Amino acid sequence: MMWDGIALFSGAPVRRSADGVLGAAGVPPVPEPPRRAKVGLALGGGAARGWSHIGAIEVLQEAGIAIDVVAGCSIGAAVGACHAAGKLGELREFALSLTKRRVMGLLDFHISGSGLIAGERLRRLLERDLGRSRIEDLPLTFAAVATELGTGHEIWLTRGGLVEAVRASYALPGIFDPVKIAGRWLMDGALVNPVPVTAARALGADVVLCVNLNGDMRVRGTVIQSHGAEGADAVMEVAAEAAAGLPEEPRRWPLIGARKARPKPRPESGAPSGIASVMVDAFNITQDRISRSRLAGDPPDVMINPKLAQMGLFEFHRAEECIELGRQATRRMLPEIHEMIAAAVAPM
Repeated sequence: MMWDGIALFSGAPVRRSADGVLGAAGVPPVPEPPRRAKVGLALGGGAARGWSHIGAIEVLQEAGIAIDVVAGCSIGAAVGACHAAGKLGELREFALSLTKRRVMGLLDFHISGSGLIAGERLRRLLERDLGRSRIEDLPLTFAAVATELGTGHEIWLTRGGLVEAVRASYALPGIFDPVKIAGRWLMDGALVNPVPVTAARALGADVVLCVNLNGDMRVRGTVIQSHGAEGADAVMEVAAEAAAGLPEEPRRWPLIGARKARPKPRPESGAPSGIASVMVDAFNITQDRISRSRLAGDPPDVMINPKLAQMGLFEFHRAEECIELGRQATRRMLPEIHEMIAAAVAPM
């Protein structure tokens, strides 16, 4: 209320000083605390490469950068959930303890489900550290990204059980069974949003940092505009020449004769070596294409790209190396990160 040039506030007379600042009589005004930019962290999917997320978060903490929002996908959801729950140290110890034998011991294979691995052993490990934590009770904003089976909807899990949300986010099709949450069957979020920058921004982050586990991949798919079976005629000529040298009887039945007379041919050079190799390669291609598309549409303020080209998707036993690569990549980007955070709170 204004009366004869005097502002009344909480019953105390407050006069306007020459510079326009209001203050109680004889009491200097209390300055408002400076606004701090809310920092969001988008942690991408990439199986064992995700241990580099641990190194990235550690460097951010050491640099005094507080994280307010975490959006994670697949392994990024697991690491992000542990950080949000204050259990990153425990996760680091677990990752460093892994050997090839222990990794295999964690995989409960079965043939009756919709994936090769039931995932119960991993669930028990998560429950050991995260307990019955609920997403809405975490000290920072968290979302795990998953994909709905059947519809392909992108699902942001922002409330409910933390362990179940993480399990749904890393349920790689064909490997882990889907997870049912609130009537929806959910699987790996990397199918729709491998690096969830969009989610981190929508959840209130002013500055979004992302860790892209596929940013160092050396293979970049393109379009082969004209491709055909130019070698088909040559193959037929070779087959005809081979048949001409066979006795008359086998020549009437070339397929049967060829099987009896010839040893088993060697695999073609560069041919797929097995189902595991094909699945890994397909996952790499999918991750790369979808990541590039999503990041082009909604780029982060700063992208952290650990050099993970030589890291296999299922080499979980190489945690120490992977964590260090995450640390190195984040250190390289610290000047840019500080600059973006400062710019977010600078007066317009």
